[in-house]
Amino acid sequence: MKRRSFLKLTGGVCGSAILGCSSELKRRSSAGLGPGLGVSLSGSGDAGVGRVSIDREMLRSRNQNRSTVVCQNGIVCTSQPLASMAGLDILKAGGNAIDAAVCANAMLSVIEPMSCGPGGDLFAIVWIEKDKKLYGLNASGRAPYNWSLKDAAALGLKEIPISGPLSWSVPGCVSGWAELLGKFGKSKFSRVLEAPIHYAREGFPVSPIIAGYWRSVDAKRFPTLGKVYAPGGKRPKFGDVFKNPDMADFFEIIAKGGADAFYEGEVAERIVKFSKEHGGRFSMRDFREHSADWVNPVSANYRGCDVWELPPNGQGIAALQILNMLENFDIGSLGPNSAEHLHLFIEAKKLAFEDRAVYYADMDFADVPLKRLISKEYGKERAKLIDSKRAAQNVKPGRLTGPSDTIYLTAADCEGNMVSLIQSTYYGFGSQMVPAGLGFALQNRGQLFSLNPNDLNKLEPHKRPFHTIIPGFMTRRDRPVFSFGVMGGDFQPQGHSQVLMNVIDFGMSPQQAGEQPRVQHNESSTPTGRKMTDAGSVSLERHIPDEVRAKLAEMGHKVRQGVGSFGGYQGIWGEANPRRYFGGSDPRKDGCAIGY
Repeated sequence: MKRRSFLKLTGGVCGSAILGCSSELKRRSSAGLGPGLGVSLSGSGDAGVGRVSIDREMLRSRNQNRSTVVCQNGIVCTSQPLASMAGLDILKAGGNAIDAAVCANAMLSVIEPMSCGPGGDLFAIVWIEKDKKLYGLNASGRAPYNWSLKDAAALGLKEIPISGPLSWSVPGCVSGWAELLGKFGKSKFSRVLEAPIHYAREGFPVSPIIAGYWRSVDAKRFPTLGKVYAPGGKRPKFGDVFKNPDMADFFEIIAKGGADAFYEGEVAERIVKFSKEHGGRFSMRDFREHSADWVNPVSANYRGCDVWELPPNGQGIAALQILNMLENFDIGSLGPNSAEHLHLFIEAKKLAFEDRAVYYADMDFADVPLKRLISKEYGKERAKLIDSKRAAQNVKPGRLTGPSDTIYLTAADCEGNMVSLIQSTYYGFGSQMVPAGLGFALQNRGQLFSLNPNDLNKLEPHKRPFHTIIPGFMTRRDRPVFSFGVMGGDFQPQGHSQVLMNVIDFGMSPQQAGEQPRVQHNESSTPTGRKMTDAGSVSLERHIPDEVRAKLAEMGHKVRQGVGSFGGYQGIWGEANPRRYFGGSDPRKDGCAIGY
């Protein structure tokens, strides 16, 4: 198959695209397709009376033929329409893409609270048009000063618990919002938090995909979580109106006092008090000495396109390693999602993730061989280990000198600024613990430290843990082209690579690139010390043909039955002269791209 012409951007995409999601929903409805929901009214039989039901099997297999959204002035792509609209309102009122992104993130904290929020961390890559430059932001938090390998050993721990106070690291999200607004924004906290405050206090109907996530609330085991997110012992369902007055009150504190209120004032004091009551390790020093850091994004060129990620403590460079290996193969000549294509991708992923398990860590504490890992020479060396006909059963890291639930959103404005932002509390509702009166869960990102003293990613006081959340960006000839991301824990570098192959090798539009069925390789070695056995397994999303599954099995892959989440994608492609934005939003989520 020859590379198609999306990278040259033809007018054909414009002709079939729309300005927002509402027109597409009407089109699908008139065509008898529905909006992806099995919707009916049940109850007494009176018109408008009863409860909207939903066929979740149809929801998981919904139509994958959305139009690419195209516009000129500004666009916001998120996993929930209310967040996209809130961000767009900021743009239309004169704010820029940075303001819109912060507003949309805060909105998602209200309406998709299990996936993100002020209790989590944030990373971003920002293109500032007037500077003609990319900026990277690492707003991830650090371990408490009073938390070390010695402390963990004294408790008899072999690994850090997934939930509870020992999994906490300082939340970096609000410091990230403050840095973004202070350095590049046009709006203040009080403006960008207006919509989140309104919806937290007045309520919103829970959307279908997010309603499914709400089932992770265990009110009996985690009463502080249940009090806020399952009031009266009842978890909200699809269509129920949910309110979070505690979060509204919290946002009002931030609207008035900014990040200082979080890290030096009332909010930090409440969290530290909560920590002492529940066996946590936080002190006021942990919050006062927290900082978000501006960092230089790093890149690898893939077939003429510069792909940008942030350096560790995150896993973004795994995507660059995968692409550096795949560039040694003629991917564009293979059928998209053919067995031959997927095999090469899976083998490259396995090799990159073995390096990830050994070498990725907080670079303030560890000598990470960054330049070597993402070099073309190293990519060629590792690619030589790939057998194009057979799955490797024994995969090792390269020899180098030197030692889960998330939201992704992207926004662009009429000035040409673009923001790629990802934010998370890690597992659904993070640590499953909510400080009194604040309305959000504290993350469990500290669970990703290793307790092996020989590992680069070992637990140390005031150290950042290994991170899974990664924003992505692509430029060509030093100009911004594609702001994108795929949330989903360990899956994210795999998602980045698959989306980029769809765009670059197979010439798909930003919407088509995110709609294609995806594959996930599981059980690689991890930076927490777990080792891969039996070469792991492969999960294939529905819509990948049975003959592809069978051929992969013949090649030696352990193919799993069933489906997984396979992440959640958003993306904006930018073109100049005249300026146009082409937005895509993942049908696996509730959200949409909205532009004007």
